Amino acid sequence: MKTSRKRAPHRPLLRNTNLRDRIYAELRMRVQHSMSEEDRLVDNEIAEEFGTSRMPVRDALLRLVNEGYLVGTTRGFVAPRLSLQDVREIFEVRRMLEPEAIANAATNMTPETAAALTAALQHAREAALNKDGSAFMMASIQFREAWLGCVSNERLAGLIARFVDHVQTVRNSTLKDPEVREVVIEMTTELYNALVERDAARARAGMVKFLWSGEQYFFQAWERREMRDPEVPVEEADPDNGADDS
Repeated sequence: MKTSRKRAPHRPLLRNTNLRDRIYAELRMRVQHSMSEEDRLVDNEIAEEFGTSRMPVRDALLRLVNEGYLVGTTRGFVAPRLSLQDVREIFEVRRMLEPEAIANAATNMTPETAAALTAALQHAREAALNKDGSAFMMASIQFREAWLGCVSNERLAGLIARFVDHVQTVRNSTLKDPEVREVVIEMTTELYNALVERDAARARAGMVKFLWSGEQYFFQAWERREMRDPEVPVEEADPDNGADDS
């Protein structure tokens, strides 16, 4: 197992935002786009990379831990790993929360959020055509964050956001399958239409369908891995096998 990423050359951060926020944004993007299960983020290496002290780096890493993106270990910070039971239980909780949340978002839809949803859906379609699983995953993240930003109940939105480790696990197990991406495009389009038309009932029903489908595809992907290599535990499975949840 690698202990850390290959050290990048020193590159000062942009100066238009708070230092901790800039480091946080950079690391969050890295976690979402390119961090694998074998990678570790080590605070002193990241501090050297960005030409800063360990303190703002440590603060950014702990913020990512608090948001569910990372888990701290004695040898650095790693992506969280979920058991099959974790996945089942979190899907159950999400089905209790997200249909009502997206219905609320539909009633509070703004032109700005509608534009963000339009852009995210277009990016997803382009990524699907280009067979770009990483770009498709990023478009899925953008779509989800856009509608969550329209949920008026901040506690509800914050609680849903806590399941980012679950969302990432499902995405990594499903979204690199081209057939799954086509299904996701279809269901995301249904959600998009409901949201921009401010149709709460359709948005609610669409999210119920989306979550059930995401669970189904996740366990189908797991079963295929088990048939191929029964010795690989679910939390260490290869992410390159084949819906996400919007």
